[in-house]
Amino acid sequence: MITTRQRRKPVAEMNVVPYIDVMLVLLIIFMVTAPMMVQGVDVDVPKVANAPLNIDEREQYVVVALRSDGQALIERGNEQAATVDDPEITGYVAGVLEAQPQLRVLLRADQSVPYGRVMAVMSRLQAGGIDSVGLITEAPDEQS
Repeated sequence: MITTRQRRKPVAEMNVVPYIDVMLVLLIIFMVTAPMMVQGVDVDVPKVANAPLNIDEREQYVVVALRSDGQALIERGNEQAATVDDPEITGYVAGVLEAQPQLRVLLRADQSVPYGRVMAVMSRLQAGGIDSVGLITEAPDEQS
């Protein structure tokens, strides 16, 4: 008996199962590491409303104001605004809040102040133990 060997045709199909496994592993790695890459300052930003928020006039605030000329001012109640350097902001505001912990901290910055400077001041406030910072804005002018 003579046996003839059958010729096999080459398989032209690609096995994609290993590629799917690799893709799922990478997806899991990105899902786990993505939240760790986000950096920022925790800020309680007020919700946007159709009308201005009602503010209790009896409530007192500490307002950190950043002017376009580079000066930082701290306003508290009816007192004269105090000019401070950026490194002094944390100590000044923390000292005021130690004496009066119910005060709210608000940040007001001129439109031309660089965003990086605003974030640096907010970071200093957070380092000083201030968890909630409100941002003061003005409503846009209504055009008819």
